[in-house]
Amino acid sequence: MRFSIILLLSFTLAACNQSHKTTLPQIGFVDAFEDATIAQAKTGFVTALAKNSFIDGKNINIVYKNAQGSIPTLGQILDYFVSENVTLLATSTTLATLTAVQKTKTIPIFMMVAPTPKLMKIEDEKGKIPLNLFGVDEDLNYIDTSFSIIPSLIKPKSGKLRIGMVYNQAESQSVEALARINALAAKYNAVIVAAPVNTSADAQLVTQFLLSQNLDCFFANPDNTVFASFETILKNCNQKNIPIFTSEAGLVKRGALAAFGADMYQWGYQAGVQAAMFLKSGQTQNLKPEMVKVRKRVYNPTAAKKYGLTFPKNFEPVK
Repeated sequence: MRFSIILLLSFTLAACNQSHKTTLPQIGFVDAFEDATIAQAKTGFVTALAKNSFIDGKNINIVYKNAQGSIPTLGQILDYFVSENVTLLATSTTLATLTAVQKTKTIPIFMMVAPTPKLMKIEDEKGKIPLNLFGVDEDLNYIDTSFSIIPSLIKPKSGKLRIGMVYNQAESQSVEALARINALAAKYNAVIVAAPVNTSADAQLVTQFLLSQNLDCFFANPDNTVFASFETILKNCNQKNIPIFTSEAGLVKRGALAAFGADMYQWGYQAGVQAAMFLKSGQTQNLKPEMVKVRKRVYNPTAAKKYGLTFPKNFEPVK
């Protein structure tokens, strides 16, 4: 009799736990690496969910994982989320989105801090994207405006303006950005002095090599490796009095001189609004990847003072 009661209680507790697991929507949020700028996207995403009445621990469960820059770990994280059959995936940065697309064709993926599917080369031969891919992406058009800031503020020491840049050969959007920037440089009578960097560990030597090439300034490419190693790049550039321009507003707060680029918090927020729409309806028919909406012209007052530069009124100082 006693055994029967214990057995009945065990089944009851198991049923309760199973019920809790299946009724509370699970959100698997994966970051490809640790970075202060990128982290703002997660904050925006969670805030957007909360403002749409989806509160972590109350009516949804957000499980956060960070791959810390390890591709094998990234794969393991996505395998885990797929095995748990999470309600949706939230992916931050390109590598996280690409890995998610490879791991599942059914769980909705809401990307952020990533380029368009075309730039990620995940369209099929007919130009169609994965049916389960949603969220917010970015093309390279904004680089034109970001790059045009440079010749309006920096004068070459001699001849053409020489601009240093590192890029990751393994990231398609980084290679595409380099090609676009080379074309822009020709338009502005400038030359790009570029060198590949495969990991953040390489940033020190590569940046020092570039700084030995008589640069006038540096351009921080929209590249995950640049994000991860930015403090190293900044330290070396500051020592040589070389200002850094960028297309990423978040890097200006970290010390770059100026940018016209996406606000990371708003990027994540925009993706979160879309994810909330899915959670409310359970449907994806009216959803599709959309372009990031909020871009800012910003400058760093400390860096501006260091280089004796004044910015027009349409640029906001970072705080």
